[in-house]
Amino acid sequence: MTNAAALFQPFQLGSLSLANRIVMAPMTRSFSPGGVPGDDVAAYYRRRAENAVGLIITEGTTIDRAGASFDANVPNFHAPESLAGWKKVVDAVHAAGGKIAPQLWHVGLARRPGTGPHPDAPSDSPSGILPNGKTVGEPMSEEDIADTIHAFAKAAKAAASIGFDAIELHGAHGYLIDQFFWEGLNRRSDRFGGDMKGRLTFAEEIIRAVRAEMPAAMPLILRYSQWKQQDYGARLAETPQELEAFLSPLSDAGVDIFHASTRRFWIPEFEGSDLNLAGWTKKLTGKPVITVGSVGLNSDFLGAFMGEGSPAASLDGLLKRFEDGEFDLVAIGRALLSDPQWAAKVRDGRFDELADFSAEALKELV
Repeated sequence: MTNAAALFQPFQLGSLSLANRIVMAPMTRSFSPGGVPGDDVAAYYRRRAENAVGLIITEGTTIDRAGASFDANVPNFHAPESLAGWKKVVDAVHAAGGKIAPQLWHVGLARRPGTGPHPDAPSDSPSGILPNGKTVGEPMSEEDIADTIHAFAKAAKAAASIGFDAIELHGAHGYLIDQFFWEGLNRRSDRFGGDMKGRLTFAEEIIRAVRAEMPAAMPLILRYSQWKQQDYGARLAETPQELEAFLSPLSDAGVDIFHASTRRFWIPEFEGSDLNLAGWTKKLTGKPVITVGSVGLNSDFLGAFMGEGSPAASLDGLLKRFEDGEFDLVAIGRALLSDPQWAAKVRDGRFDELADFSAEALKELV
């Protein structure tokens, strides 16, 4: 019988003290009318904290930049009423014994013109182009970039004042920070573009600005990915050496934990090694890492967008990798979205009670 006790060891980093290694992955839900998370959102997160999730990372919540959001029902992290809503979420999670981090987000060119709470605003992007080279807007000016960096820092200051336990920056999946990383969308010739060193500059400046507004002991998490929603086969690094050149400047800038996002955690990242992306990230940086990607399920998330479910799957492979020291924390997405008690069931060995993922769960806050 599977024994998941290893996942229920405590974790400590700076001021962040977790009861176990289970993390709720950030998942966009669009249940915050006008950008304000309500009592139903607070209850949604509280249910996970009550059922043994060590750290909750919220759905992406947008910074104070007019083009940051593509959906008026996605929560924001700047309006006074939204911050008041987030304070209720934090208090509810803490009352249930959990810890919580906001995922600070700017969607960049993933936003179609005319969408979001400010439909007349332009969509921010490094170069105003799509991966196919089609021009769809103007590149961000240096003033735009400075304003965006300031907006991330302002959000970090608010997160600390509200009582969040850590902060995550969304630097993955082809959203704004990742668009600067990716040569496919960043064709700039100034200091924010060019080779990888230049394309890292935007993120480095955000990290330093955010870090300056956080308590020194409060951990900063960066979520990053090789794949992009614009191109599932995209890669920032083809070799461990290229990955080290990508990660080291971000680590030096102030990232405390890397959240290595993959579609399937069990896939080796590079030939010649079984390590996944999180495993390589830990090996190369020495920093704690979170693995994520269809944990507890037997198919990746693409099917969910087409209404497909996914049966629960064995955790044996995950536990073997964890016990081998490949990663420090495990983020659960769809399995936890469908089943608020997932972590408690795993802790108690009730594997036969784990719910299959149903796409119906996307339609409400279970």
